[in-house]
Amino acid sequence: MTATDQAEPTRREQILATAAELFAARGFHGVSVADLGAACGITGPALYKHFSSKQAVLAEMLVSISEQLLAVGRARVAAADGPADAVRALVDWHVEFALGHRPLIIVQDRDWESLPEQAREQVRRLQRSYVDLLAGQLRALRPDLTKATAHAAAQAAFGLLNSTPRAGHAISDDALRTLLADMAVAALGAG
Repeated sequence: MTATDQAEPTRREQILATAAELFAARGFHGVSVADLGAACGITGPALYKHFSSKQAVLAEMLVSISEQLLAVGRARVAAADGPADAVRALVDWHVEFALGHRPLIIVQDRDWESLPEQAREQVRRLQRSYVDLLAGQLRALRPDLTKATAHAAAQAAFGLLNSTPRAGHAISDDALRTLLADMAVAALGAG
C-alpha cells in the first residue's frame, strides 16, 4: 500500500459516515433507520447487524470523534517543541478536523440531546480532557493565566474553530484553514 492509498472503509465506518451526512442535513429525528439503510445500500433491518439502534449509531459517532480529537491532540502535543508549538499544533489539528468533518460538528451541536446519557457523559469527559490539553499548554506558555482563564480561552478558541460548518462558503478551504488557524493562535496570545 502506498502513502496515498487508503483502506476501504468497513461497512460500520460507511454507516457512521453516511449517518453523519444524513443527520447533519435532516437532523437525527428526521432520518429513519430505513433512510439510513437505503443510503448505505442495505435494508433498514440490516443496519441492526452493525448497531443495536439509531441512538447507538449517534453514540458511536460522537464518542469516537471525541476519542480521536483527544488522541491526536495528545500526540501533537507530545511531538511539539515547547508550549507555543504545542498550541499551534493543537489549533492546526482542530482546524484540519473541523474542515474534514463538518457534518459531525453540526450533528453534535444540534442533536446533542438525542445522545444517550451514558454516551453524553463519555463525550463530556473526553472533551473536558481535550480542553484541558489546550489550557495546560496555554498556561505553560502564559504563566499569568489562571486555570479558569486558560480554560475559557481554550473553549472560545474551539468555539471559533467549530464555526467552520457555517463559515467559508465564499473562500476555499485552504484560505479558511489559514484564516481560522491564524485567528485562533492570535486570540490565544500564542502567535
